[in-house]
Amino acid sequence: MVELLVVVMVILIIAAIAIPSLVHAKMRANEAAAVASMKTIQVAEAMYANNYPDVGFAGSLPNLGTHGSTCEKPTSTNACIIMDDALTSGLKSGYIFELTNDGKRPAQGYTINATPESSASGRCSISSNERGGLHISVLSGSGDGGSRSVSSSSGGGCDL
Repeated sequence: MVELLVVVMVILIIAAIAIPSLVHAKMRANEAAAVASMKTIQVAEAMYANNYPDVGFAGSLPNLGTHGSTCEKPTSTNACIIMDDALTSGLKSGYIFELTNDGKRPAQGYTINATPESSASGRCSISSNERGGLHISVLSGSGDGGSRSVSSSSGGGCDL
């Protein structure tokens, strides 16, 4: 009986060490996925503005996707450029994505923001605009308290 208790204690100690590492690894994976999704949106916005010059940049993520259509005849409200329905819905890999344009016709600018759905899904906020750079900032309360800007060609991840 004592041997079984020792085995259970060892398993609990190992779990106590491993679980935080797994949570942190999942968080880093979500952050890397958010950076990749931001780059996808940037490319899609450039394609959208090229395909619909009278509209300019898209004002919402669904306009870049299928928006419920079969994509047989893409339009400015269902451009079918991003085929990932999770991304065009605005929620992917624990991040909430928001896209807005400048409201002009044709739109000359846009802003993308990606924020973690919860503190367990990520610790960094990511934003970008039509100029293509990514601005990555650590959310308040997550310990580091800093921010940085990186070019759109920099690697993924949010380790500051």
